[in-house]
Amino acid sequence: MRFYWLLLLLLAGCTSVPEKVTPVSPFELERYLGTWHEIARLDHRFERGLTQVTAEYSLRQDGGVTVLNRGFDAANQRWKSATGKAYFVADSNTGRLKVSFFGPFYGGYNIAKLDPDYQIALVVGPNLDYAWLLARKLQLSAAECAPYLAEAERIGIALDQLIWLAPCR
Repeated sequence: MRFYWLLLLLLAGCTSVPEKVTPVSPFELERYLGTWHEIARLDHRFERGLTQVTAEYSLRQDGGVTVLNRGFDAANQRWKSATGKAYFVADSNTGRLKVSFFGPFYGGYNIAKLDPDYQIALVVGPNLDYAWLLARKLQLSAAECAPYLAEAERIGIALDQLIWLAPCR
């Protein structure tokens, strides 16, 4: 019985919110759907070496979200993609979801900062080892990036560890 409690705690921990992160609220899923370009990210094995990364979000029939991540693998000269699903963790008015690309295992997807026009987003995973700066367009100005980088730094993301796919100019 103790094993099942431990497993439950581990799985619940994967969808947690890091200490200094407050997911955005109010949040409107319909405005968030569509294509986002990855501007910067922290390194992790499932996106290692990929460029031109996009995430496309669309509504599922069960009320969840289909997540299609796509990027170019220059080493192998081919596109790679992964399809997952996401669901709200609490209420649908808060930018806190759980995402799964691997069966029953979910990870936290916490929208830490989102501009009012839903054009730029800072997303943090269940801990500060996972972070993405996303935008609707391919390139952001330094002025557009500044508030998102400031928020990332405030919550403890190591800015010097970011991999820039499209540096802010």
